[in-house]
Amino acid sequence: MQVWVLLFNANTDNEGIYTLEIEGNNIIVAFEQEDDAIRYAGLLEAQDFLSPTVERIDKQDLEEFCEEAGYDLNIVPTDALLVPPEKNVDKTDWSSDRDLPESDDEDEVEDPVIAMMRRRLENLL
Repeated sequence: MQVWVLLFNANTDNEGIYTLEIEGNNIIVAFEQEDDAIRYAGLLEAQDFLSPTVERIDKQDLEEFCEEAGYDLNIVPTDALLVPPEKNVDKTDWSSDRDLPESDDEDEVEDPVIAMMRRRLENLL
């Protein structure tokens, strides 16, 4: 089964996935229907939040990613309406800039969670 998620800076080295933080838990929000994901992305933009890209991903891959990364997963069913919270975080866990600062250490090890997510997303192509 395929679900749709909201990505920021899709297909870049600085890719991020939309989550809700509830009581200290990061919850990845996915949608059963693409139209619902597009609608939610539009609601985020209307709140002056960053503009996400709606991307399809295999539900099982997303569940495995969440389990390995320690995230919770909420899949919004077709018959449900989800609206973004009125307040968004002031600072994201990732930078919205496409230009990343250059690393002094070229042999720096990539974060394993990011590497795993990148591999899974690349496999979708």
